[in-house]
Amino acid sequence: MSNTSSSRPLDGITVVTLEHAIAAPFCTRQLADLGARVIKIERPGSGDFARAYDERVNGLASHFVWTNRSKESLTLDVKHPDAAQVLAQLLQEADVLVQNLAPGAAARLGLSHEALQAAHPRLIVCDISGYGNDGPYRDKKAYDLLIQSESGFLSVTGSPDTPAKAGCSIADIAAGMYAYSSILAALIQRGKTGKGSHIDVSMLESMVEWMNYPLYYAYEGAEPPPRAGAAHATIYPYGPFLAGDGRNVMLGLQNEREWGAFCRVVLQQPELAADERFASNSRRVANRDALRALIDSTFSTMTAQQALERLDEAQIANAAVNEMKDVWAHPQLQARGRWTEVQTSAGPIPALLPPGRTGAYAPRMGAVPALGQHTEAILAELGWTADAIARLRSEAAV
Repeated sequence: MSNTSSSRPLDGITVVTLEHAIAAPFCTRQLADLGARVIKIERPGSGDFARAYDERVNGLASHFVWTNRSKESLTLDVKHPDAAQVLAQLLQEADVLVQNLAPGAAARLGLSHEALQAAHPRLIVCDISGYGNDGPYRDKKAYDLLIQSESGFLSVTGSPDTPAKAGCSIADIAAGMYAYSSILAALIQRGKTGKGSHIDVSMLESMVEWMNYPLYYAYEGAEPPPRAGAAHATIYPYGPFLAGDGRNVMLGLQNEREWGAFCRVVLQQPELAADERFASNSRRVANRDALRALIDSTFSTMTAQQALERLDEAQIANAAVNEMKDVWAHPQLQARGRWTEVQTSAGPIPALLPPGRTGAYAPRMGAVPALGQHTEAILAELGWTADAIARLRSEAAV
């Protein structure tokens, strides 16, 4: 018998969000996963510009369907004369306001924490921006790739000759995760004090936090980690190696016990364990070209599957170098039942259940909203009459 509760941790919490692209939508989608009601305010006619990034998911955008399930879409021209009333009504019942508008835009709309605090003392206001709410970079626009560059991430990622960006929106994801965890902490704090708070999350600071290992590695002017492609810059062997069937195998050694097992079982050259060139990680890094030649020579005689089997026998960490089609069919995800379906305006699509499986509650896996799908219902809930809503629509206010 399942012990899963029908209630979720954030049931009864209302989040109003003026958001676009990835960082804020990723944050608020996770709040929705936990049961929060998320009301997403979008520009009439076009909406969140991530809706138009591509048409890869039955005509819908890949980024958008990922970050916007379980939300309600309210279209509203925030510059329309009546928009201030709608926003004020929404905030009367809101627990959290999230925004990642252009620098200064929320303040001009009267939606800064300072402007709202007196009337809404329990409201948690979370601002997500590129560089934060003050400092000389405050007004700079910021996109994911720009923050990857500004944070130093590109300096340690790529090949020795060419830097490379991460293949997903890592700076947005970092900021979204810190916003999400900060909001959860603020809700706990409000439960103790009864007071809301202001959260100022910057993409730059989120990424620099993730860059602390290379920063400390380059402490006081020391050489930074070199760009090493898909291999680890400062641990070796740790990276991809080509097998004889043309497929890559990823492996990683962490200590001397594993190095001995790697020589004995995988390379079947136990004498290498005593070779002075490879007697410590720092020496293996210094002599990586010689060691790579030895590994390549052995792996060239095996298929990728045979190499993986030897690595497993030696208890050496390893992984297949999967493509997207492989991840969709990954046997571990299938065995753990990690895929479900969510509805969209273009029909059902598969969706990964949130990481952190729990028996305490079932995460919400609601539909991805069509643009403005909930506008009339939300306005009616706020007390707007059918005639007033029709007027707003005729004026392109919603």
